[in-house]
Amino acid sequence: MSLPTVILPGYLAAADQYRGMEQRLKDWGYPTVTVPLQRRDWFVTLGGRPVTPILECLDQTIQQILKTTQAPQVNLIGHSAGGWIARIYLGAMPYCGQVWHRVSRVKTLITLGTPHQSNETWTQRNLNFVNDHYPGAFHDGVDYVCVAGKAIYGKLSWRWQEWFTHSSYRITCGQGQCWGDGVTPITAAHLTGAENLVLDQVLHSPGPSPSAQTHVWYGSPDPIKIWGAYLC
Repeated sequence: MSLPTVILPGYLAAADQYRGMEQRLKDWGYPTVTVPLQRRDWFVTLGGRPVTPILECLDQTIQQILKTTQAPQVNLIGHSAGGWIARIYLGAMPYCGQVWHRVSRVKTLITLGTPHQSNETWTQRNLNFVNDHYPGAFHDGVDYVCVAGKAIYGKLSWRWQEWFTHSSYRITCGQGQCWGDGVTPITAAHLTGAENLVLDQVLHSPGPSPSAQTHVWYGSPDPIKIWGAYLC
């Protein structure tokens, strides 16, 4: 029997945006839940403040699905910032006075478009904590799979989308002219020692509506077939 799977949304994202991904995983035999976050739940973390409220909600969700399924561990999927927040959850070092150390609960960690490194000022406190204490695929007992999208090449332009992409890449990795998913450059989405994947034409975030059939992101059917093969 497959392990239960927990989806941790990205920064400022709500659980409802992941229902399509959640349902597809269920259809393919993985008992799946999304951490029940709403956009407003992220507001207390703005400006690089601690992500403790998100970790607490993640912990409650994992405890509940383990109790419900009687499974020994979960697969954990972290989209965008959810990926590096998940790395804090695994670790044993005190984070803002609290020790999580939940590595024994997680078999596979899949990160989707996660900026595991960033030069953005507001992320430095949290990301430096993660990378200083848990560099790369840190925990031997966890299978790390880091997925990057190769959809948009960053270039200087006055067009809004192109300007945003170039700026996002530059702020993240110091180089705007590179490939990525439109938000996170490929180089920042990978970890040393992990199974690192690059998916062509895959964008960072869900489309504007479920009917946006041409919008392919990490949670679309074809990308899930690739990274979903690593679920236990």
